[in-house]
Order: sequence, then structure tokens, then C-alpha cells
Amino acid sequence: MGSSSKSLQTILGTPGVRGKRVTALSKDGLTDFIQTIIFSKQETKEPFYVLDLGAVTTLMDRWTRALPVVRPYYAVKCNPDPAFLGTMAAMGSSFDCASRAEIESILALGVSPDRIIFANPCKAESHIKYAASVGVNLTTFDSSDEIEKIRKWHPKCALLIRIKAPDDGGARCPLGPKYGALPEEVAPLLQAVQAARLTVIGVSFHVGSGATNSRVYQRAIAAAKTAFDTATQLGMPRMRVLNIGGGFMPNTQFSEASSSVKAALQSYFGNDSGLTVIAEPGRFFAESAFTLATNIIGKRIRGELREYWINDGIYGSMNCLLYDHANITCKALACTTNRANPTCKGARTYSSTVFGPTCDALDTVLTGHQLPELQVNDWLVFPNMGAYTAASGSNFNGFHTSSILTYLAFSDSN
Repeated sequence: MGSSSKSLQTILGTPGVRGKRVTALSKDGLTDFIQTIIFSKQETKEPFYVLDLGAVTTLMDRWTRALPVVRPYYAVKCNPDPAFLGTMAAMGSSFDCASRAEIESILALGVSPDRIIFANPCKAESHIKYAASVGVNLTTFDSSDEIEKIRKWHPKCALLIRIKAPDDGGARCPLGPKYGALPEEVAPLLQAVQAARLTVIGVSFHVGSGATNSRVYQRAIAAAKTAFDTATQLGMPRMRVLNIGGGFMPNTQFSEASSSVKAALQSYFGNDSGLTVIAEPGRFFAESAFTLATNIIGKRIRGELREYWINDGIYGSMNCLLYDHANITCKALACTTNRANPTCKGARTYSSTVFGPTCDALDTVLTGHQLPELQVNDWLVFPNMGAYTAASGSNFNGFHTSSILTYLAFSDSN
């Protein structure tokens, strides 16, 4: 408990969290906390998130133990919640930003610009100029046009050449079709950098978001070593940074992926004592730290089928079903109509459909999901809702994803 208390004190003083109420959770106390919020602060019955800051610290400990030589640069696009970002900063994370707005959000937390990588291989010129003005001096590229923009607007910026990973490892969201230099493009791009009098200090790749085949990291690191060797053959200064991107997930995949990464680093860079290795994890830190509570606003019975409408959906937090190919689940919380047994333990279940609130039939969250008999004003609780959810929601049909509140908690997971 001592280390947890120390972590909590550190987090409480960080921007994004400072001045906000953080509720300590007992083991398995999340459901009780959600009910407390519903009864004390939810007159309008709006959806809300619970962010478990203790889960974030546990994940950071797990990362540090598994990949001690790999410095995480959290991918801000995954979830830019200010309290979450502040917690990541307090835990020592650096940040992967893809736009001026993301850079601004990290600098506003008091994070030094040397803890930011502008990891977008294709940037607007105005964003490059902004990065130069605030001292963000590390970025990626994969084309000659990008080299010219950087030469023109940020010539002192250190560069990482983004290569295309040999395959996407069964990723939920492959990135190779959009980004990454092909093997035959690496040497010409490095020569173009030389001609522009810019400085390449390393290689970057990304195996895709949510990789399911951990061996892909070995093949990508081997490809990165080839790019390092190409730079040496061209007489360029020794490169010293390897960015292994993201794709990490907070389940058993992480153990496999971290073992694969460590083995590949030893095989291909084992003799390079001066190498700095960084990564761009997003969902690894964000996904399991957030829980979403939604209110049932409508119900229909058709034979044995139960149909429920909730006040968040595909155009809001559940956009992850479409854009992130996520698999989500939910639990019943009948705290309005069944306070004696709000989790409906032992109750009969029915095949159920869950719709979002908009007037689009596409707005269907779950089908064939087993749920107990619920009523309007009961709740459905969705775990693991931190990755690519509210960050990419919309205000379609007047339902405002951006206005969903987040309540802060801290569980002692040690």
C-alpha cells in the first residue's frame, strides 16, 4: 500500500487532476462507486465515465517491468482526457502527438517539449511551424515532400524515418497502407535528407493498432536494423533512436509482445549500447482504465427478445465498434428498479439488443447479448472503454459525446 499511496500523492498534485475529487476504491468497489454517482449526482441520468487512476499506475509498473529499456510515448489520440494525460505525465510517460492541438494539450500540463515526438509522417506546414516555435524537435517522415516541408519550416528538427512494417500482425487497425517507406524507398529518402542538410537520428515503425500476432515486432525490428545499416553504408552519422511504435494491448498479448521485442532487440541491436528505444502505446494504458455507465432510456419487448435504448451509442463512445473494430460487453446495473439486487445476480436472462440514442438504425451497440429483465432508468455499465471511444465521438443528432463527464477514482491494485 505504501507505493500506491506515494503514487496517489504524486498524481493528486499533477495538472489535470489537481483540485479534483479522487475517490479511493476498495477491492471490487467500482460498482458501489458508480451507484453512488447515480444516486447523488445524476438527476439528469446522463452517461458518464469512471477513470481509475490506480489502474494507470499499475499498467505503468507492468510496462516498466516488462520493457525496462523502452520509454513509452503515450499516443494522445487514443484518449486525450486531461486527468488521464496528467496522470501519465506524473508517472513519467512522454507523449506521441500528431497535431498542434495535441502538442498544446501536453505543454499545458507543464510537460517539457523534449518529452514530445511529433509522430505524424504527414504534417500541415502550419503545425510544423508551431512545433518549431515551442521547441518540439523530434518528428517522423516517410516522403520527399515531407523532407522539403521540414527543411523549410523546422530545419533544426531531428528526424526518424518511418518505415513500413513487413506485415501488420493481424492488427485491428492496420497503418501500413497509409504510412511507412518501402524498403526500396529508404536509401533515396536518406539521401534526400542528406541533400537537405537535415539530421536523421533513427528509425520508426508501427505494426498497427491492436496487433494480435506478436512475432510481427521481430520482423519489424529486423527491417529497422536494415535501415540503420543503409544509413551507415551511405556514410551518414550513426543513428541512435529506434521507435517501435504501438500495437500493445493490456492482456496476455502484452507478455508475448514484450518478450518478442526484447528478443529482437537483443538479436539485432544487442551490441549497440548507445541505442535509445521508444514506443507509442495508446490502448495499453487507456483501454482498461475507463468504465462507461449509460442509462436505459427506452425498452421494447418482442416475444422473448428484449430491446433497450441507451443514451450513448455508435455516434458517441461506441464509435469504436466501427472505427476500432472493438468487441465490447456490458453488465446490468438495475439500481433504480432493483436496489436489493442491482447486479441482478441469479436472475433469468434474455437475448437482448442494445441501441444507441440516435435515429439511425446503424446505431446498434449489441445484438444477441444476454441481459436480465431491465426497466427504463436502469443502467448498463461497459468496462474497458478508454481506447478510441470518446476521443472520436461526435455530436450527431444533438447527442454530445464531448460533454460526457469523467469521475476520478483510485483503486489499490497491488
